[in-house]
Amino acid sequence: MKKIAVFASGNGSNFQAIHDAVESGKLRAEIKLLVCDKPGAFVIERAKKAGVRVLEFSPKQYASKVEFETMLYEELQKNDVDYIVLAGYMRLIGSVLLEHYPERIINIHPSLLPAFPGVDAIGQAVAAGVKVTGVTIHFVDEGMDTGPIIAQRAIDIQDGATKDEVAQKVHEIEHEFYPETLDKLFEGKR
Repeated sequence: MKKIAVFASGNGSNFQAIHDAVESGKLRAEIKLLVCDKPGAFVIERAKKAGVRVLEFSPKQYASKVEFETMLYEELQKNDVDYIVLAGYMRLIGSVLLEHYPERIINIHPSLLPAFPGVDAIGQAVAAGVKVTGVTIHFVDEGMDTGPIIAQRAIDIQDGATKDEVAQKVHEIEHEFYPETLDKLFEGKR
């Protein structure tokens, strides 16, 4: 069974979906740690309620990304973490973690990459008037949403759909698709 650390920065709905899938047996993994770079984010409350150990930190307390990623790496090692799973972690992963977790850092992105990388992918898709968007799960590399794609799932955008309506559909897919894809990956079935 793979041991994972979930990195998140906000509300934590994908953290919750991953936790629920672990609890139900749909995702054969153990969440060893929640890492949050935004003290006070709601995901911290979700993790505490779930009994998951929390490491919250403020990057501003460190002189550099190398310094705080070194601290994170040491914590990941103490917890025997096999994979880092990003779930709304709004920070680029740097060289320290990339070096120690090659092809073991996974991200979910709310578009069909390579279309609409970066922030506000759903807003970008709606503004561009595309008829199809979706969700991409990919390995993390040094770029912005440029790592090798693991899996994608598409959804149709109805004419006149608002950003909030599209976001709701995307989140519904994410909450099922991410744990499902992680389980396949961890079981060697990707």
